[in-house]
Amino acid sequence: MKKTKLLALALAGCLWMGGNAMAMDVNVDSATRDMPGKVESTLLSVPVKTPLINQISNVVYEQVPMRGYPNAAMKMDILQPKSDKKLPAIVYVTGGGFINANKDNGIQLRMHLAEAGYVVASIQYRVAPTARFPEPLEDVKASIRYLKSHAQQFGIDPDRVGIIGGSAGGYLTAMAAASNGTRTFDKGENLQVTSDVKAAVDLYGLSDLTRIGDDYSDSVKEAHKSAGATEALWVNGSPVFGGKDGGILADPDSAEKANPMSYISKTSAPMLLMHGTKDTVVSPSQTDLLFQALQKNHIPSQRYLVEGAAHGGIYWNQKEVLDIITRFFDSYLK
Repeated sequence: MKKTKLLALALAGCLWMGGNAMAMDVNVDSATRDMPGKVESTLLSVPVKTPLINQISNVVYEQVPMRGYPNAAMKMDILQPKSDKKLPAIVYVTGGGFINANKDNGIQLRMHLAEAGYVVASIQYRVAPTARFPEPLEDVKASIRYLKSHAQQFGIDPDRVGIIGGSAGGYLTAMAAASNGTRTFDKGENLQVTSDVKAAVDLYGLSDLTRIGDDYSDSVKEAHKSAGATEALWVNGSPVFGGKDGGILADPDSAEKANPMSYISKTSAPMLLMHGTKDTVVSPSQTDLLFQALQKNHIPSQRYLVEGAAHGGIYWNQKEVLDIITRFFDSYLK
């Protein structure tokens, strides 16, 4: 009986304390509400326009031989917008003067395209002097086939794939787009699908490797004829390891085969070409040569000269340039 009374008193105390706590909370809230000079929070109404974007890093899209490596993994980083629908995809091919291919480059351009609703895959590829043409182009085409073959996994519409690149990457982009409809450079895996693209954007890329210095001084033109010029290593390889000695003109036939204009046909993809007026690395006439050839063959194409822009740099991340690129892709991929 005594224990029962003690338990009853304890419960009553708890109820009293809880009631007082509730009363105190009400009083505090009331006091806060009625506090003189209280500053109200601002309600922010946000229209949802930009998708959530995830990055999938270091996806191996092929394994290929490279000097010193019997089985080198070629990788891509994928920016994947969250969507309930299948999205178009764009392969981004970085530049690097034919001697490096850092897939970390171009993040602002890639993010802009991802925010516009594209799955964007930035790829690495083999480079000179450990590889030579057409091996890097075979890598680019392999990356396209990989994305198409794994479209379900990455939420991609395999019938809507484009490609973009700058400098050496622009050149490889043009090569991939010009050779649409052929299987000449399709090597390796996922050959049940094609490497064809629906649209291509070539930013300050090379076209005719024998004329890279055309717009520059005689000394620059001579430098590009050197056996040490990277375009020579790209096409000829190193004479020490079975390549041909001499500059880009040492093997005219191989240089011609490494020219995107050699592959233009009725199946070539539409192209947007852009070049800076202040480019001191790749002659602006390089994209014009390709543009004229595309026009002559009735391939839908546009070319812009970006006033004041150099070879890469800040101009290429500006809204005006990015919007032109996006509208071009939208017109063919959406």
